[in-house]
Amino acid sequence: MVCAVNTKETNPGRCVLLVEDNPDGRETLRLLLTLYGCPVEVAADGVEGVHKGLALRPVAAVVDIGLPGLDGYEVAGQLRRALGGNILLIAHTAYDRPEDRERARLAGFDMLVAKPADPLELIQMLRIGANLPLRNPTAQAERSPFDAGAASRQ
Repeated sequence: MVCAVNTKETNPGRCVLLVEDNPDGRETLRLLLTLYGCPVEVAADGVEGVHKGLALRPVAAVVDIGLPGLDGYEVAGQLRRALGGNILLIAHTAYDRPEDRERARLAGFDMLVAKPADPLELIQMLRIGANLPLRNPTAQAERSPFDAGAASRQ
């Protein structure tokens, strides 16, 4: 699932932009969000993140701070100036001191989740902050495909 390109005249994309330069971290988070039913678009650096954010107008962006090109603070600032309050910006970073949180807030981030992130914390942030109707993948996993056949025979 990916975002469709949106224009200013259309509704913002109901997806999440993930900006992460670490390929393994990027793929892990992409898979996690997809598992919860969230369309995800990825960017590997700050410049790509800004370009995709402006083109796609996602409902939320999860942005690493230590990015090549433009750092996450610059990405957040540009997206915030262009999209205003129409995007939830979540800093995903190892920088978790009080002064780091304040700098993230001043750059335009709405929330900060420290690495390594608790996946459920990130999902809750997206559910509540961006009003994304994310599903619970364990609810489907608890029902065996064999259950349907047994129910139909009764």
